[in-house]
Amino acid sequence: NMILVRNGDADMVVNLAQRTDVARLERNPAVQHTFPRYESPAQKRAIEWNLIKIAAPDVWNAGFTGQDVVVGGQDTGYDWDHPAIKNQYLGWNGASVDHNYHWHDAIHSSAGPCPGNSLEPCDDHGHGTHTMGTAVGSDGGANQIGVAPGARWIGCRNMDQGNGTPATYSECFQWFIAPTDMNDLNPDPNRAPDVLINSWGCPTSEGCSFNSLKTVVDNVRAAGIVVVVSAGNSGSSCSTINDPPAIYASSFTVASTTNTDGISSFSSRGPVTVDGSNRLKPDIAAPGSSIRSSVAGGSYTTFSGTSMAGPHVSGLVALLLSAEPNLKGNVDAIEERIRMAALPLTSNQVCSGFSGMDHPNIVFGYGRIQAPETVFGDPCAGISSFADWMQGLGGNDTNGNGRVDIQEFLLLDSCLQN
Repeated sequence: NMILVRNGDADMVVNLAQRTDVARLERNPAVQHTFPRYESPAQKRAIEWNLIKIAAPDVWNAGFTGQDVVVGGQDTGYDWDHPAIKNQYLGWNGASVDHNYHWHDAIHSSAGPCPGNSLEPCDDHGHGTHTMGTAVGSDGGANQIGVAPGARWIGCRNMDQGNGTPATYSECFQWFIAPTDMNDLNPDPNRAPDVLINSWGCPTSEGCSFNSLKTVVDNVRAAGIVVVVSAGNSGSSCSTINDPPAIYASSFTVASTTNTDGISSFSSRGPVTVDGSNRLKPDIAAPGSSIRSSVAGGSYTTFSGTSMAGPHVSGLVALLLSAEPNLKGNVDAIEERIRMAALPLTSNQVCSGFSGMDHPNIVFGYGRIQAPETVFGDPCAGISSFADWMQGLGGNDTNGNGRVDIQEFLLLDSCLQN
């Protein structure tokens, strides 16, 4: 319920501000996205380390790869015919391509390599192609880079060479609720994606209000779409999760971890203070340091950032929904499954009275995602007391490391609280 006004003057601003049916007036500034760090290309592996870390192959081996699930992404655009994501593009049937209902360009004028109102998916940076590759990418051979290679994707460009505005972000969100044909006609909510990748932020430091996108994100979630959002790369200080849409309760906010399950130094921390809520964020964590994935032009490279962590969670949603399609549209249940199955992680950091030793906490949220536990099993099943938990261990630790450690006690605590 927003109106974008172009070429307004001071008199118009005054007149609009005096209307009782106008809640507020906001600017529509161009927001320069802070991109992840580029790293030297890593040696390719058949299956990337980050997928092994969350045990995604264990779910694939059971026959669940994200099939019949649609992942949406809004970013710098997408190189749709990149070998790692072409077969997953919903507009490609293996022989011909149809971009109707599968692509939207919210950038209507551009002097960059991708024209305004591009008639096919185009990526003027590489960031978008990288994030989509982590969610669904696989070339069917030596480049298995995506969590859910059996899922399909649709996309929207919300940034022009890294610059977005509240209006372009909102336009993409609106399109995902009811995708349209290439003439922006005949919107169809039945074609909406099941989950969104949002590896971007709209900082208040550049003129975005913390409320600018709240109603938009609330409505997308209400439409049954999981809104996965990267936490931001402003760590390691407290309360650095401070940009929309990561700050919102309706967003599933993702922190970044390393290959040893430590927190990435750049990963933003909670709680959210910019809106006065003191909201506990992030919600969850996933690998985000040194992630190899696809980039525009048909190649691959390694980036580090919470932008890389978020797509892991979007891919995990696809794995879960391919195994349990009855959960589609039930955002609360999907997020709860992921939270309860996460590996609890802790930190010595304390922020605004929130301890990193708590579970959940302001560094890792509920912990690092685990694919098999999310898709197949409730880690709390049969545990209603400490005695139940001890009996379940049967004298053995659940992590297989010869000892019962703090992560397992935190999982017990989480089960008993829920």
